[in-house]
Amino acid sequence: MKYVIAIIRPERLDAVKRELQKLEVNRLTVSSVAGYGAQKGYLEIYRATEYEANLLEKIKIEIAVEDHFLQPIIEAIKTGAKGNDGYLGSGKIFVLPLDDVIRIRTNETGSDAL
Repeated sequence: MKYVIAIIRPERLDAVKRELQKLEVNRLTVSSVAGYGAQKGYLEIYRATEYEANLLEKIKIEIAVEDHFLQPIIEAIKTGAKGNDGYLGSGKIFVLPLDDVIRIRTNETGSDAL
């Protein structure tokens, strides 16, 4: 099993969800996060005062998947997050090993708990 974490631009969330729904992925966690990478923030003017906004709003998507389903999930996220523009800041995908999953209600473990 793998744990997939994707950091994407907020405006691409609906497109990523549509791509995942095509694969019948109905279980995911979405969080609002802030950070920066190659973009390094931007310069903003507020009430005639300039300040640097270092942390940009992003969306974090987390999905636990079985190994054989990993590549289709990654491709769906890439397709939805990139769209037609492929701008700097389109995001990143992290794949981590997942040792175990436990469904609290039924006490199922492993793939059965996904």
